[in-house]
Amino acid sequence: MIFSGSYAPDDVTLLLQQIDMAPTPVAEKERLIQSGTLHYSELLAPEAPPTNQYMAIYENTLKENGPFMAQAVVSLAKGIAQQIEGEITLVSLARAGLPVGVLLKRALTGLGCDCNHYGISIIRDRGLDQVAMAHIAARHDATSIVFVDGWTGKGAIAGELAKAAPVCGVLTPRMATLGDIGGFAWMAPTASDWLIPSGILGGVVSGLVSRTVLNDTIIASGSFHGATTLPHLAAHDISREFVDTIAGHFPSDATAAKPLPDDERRERRNKVEKSIQTLAERHDINNLNRIKPSLAEATRAVLRRRPHMVYVASDDAADTAPLMHLIRETNIPYEVAPDVINGYRAVTIIQKTS
Repeated sequence: MIFSGSYAPDDVTLLLQQIDMAPTPVAEKERLIQSGTLHYSELLAPEAPPTNQYMAIYENTLKENGPFMAQAVVSLAKGIAQQIEGEITLVSLARAGLPVGVLLKRALTGLGCDCNHYGISIIRDRGLDQVAMAHIAARHDATSIVFVDGWTGKGAIAGELAKAAPVCGVLTPRMATLGDIGGFAWMAPTASDWLIPSGILGGVVSGLVSRTVLNDTIIASGSFHGATTLPHLAAHDISREFVDTIAGHFPSDATAAKPLPDDERRERRNKVEKSIQTLAERHDINNLNRIKPSLAEATRAVLRRRPHMVYVASDDAADTAPLMHLIRETNIPYEVAPDVINGYRAVTIIQKTS
């Protein structure tokens, strides 16, 4: 069944199979993933409503960074419109890409572009949802496709997209994001690790859908990758409110973003790869999936995983306030080490199971 989650139907078409799946407690989830018993895409962690205190932090983040996010969206939309003639097909990577994709569609439509918007699943080590991509390919030219995500961390999803998209007929995949610290996106309006308001929340700002799921049952069905809906969070849902608020700040004078030049891409990648390697050596980490860099990714890891510790560039800055709230609330060890995480504002290290 094709649906739009809690977004307006005109904002997005979600190519996701609605499934029922009970959440797995976080400790058990970590044991199953790190032991190799199950892939992360076969499990879902519990998703609790954000506390009033955390929502107050989110509201402050929205107030402080909402206008900048609006400018970044319009800048990205103008850049995409300059690069693609005719129809534009946005393919948002669920979940973090969904709010950004909705906003991009609105901005592109406002620029007079013919724009369609889909939300699909991409899973590390397993690729893009090929059934969903076939659905899109039957309706739109591959050259019109722009993949959308919220930000890049250490480039895992960008790397997966580079491998998986050609299999689905998109020979040169273009990924657009609002922040591209490591030079992994085709186009982004900024290289900063800045606090994207939607990045510090989960389903309540992403159309009330879970992270995507892929297991043998879904593969056998021949349908789209799966996701659960989150009715227990309906009273807390701000998905439409969020995109309406950001769209209300759209400027008319934003400068168009440009595709990232190769020399700058190499420079950014070298910088963040050095940071990741330093952390891996410091913590004797062989599986880099235990390292979650960028403000949004570090925050999500604290919410959904079992953190060993967190590195922050500052523990009293406005942009790290949501993460520091969670750290202090749950007594997670942290270190202020801007030189160690050079290029990022925060990095979470996932606890290793036995």
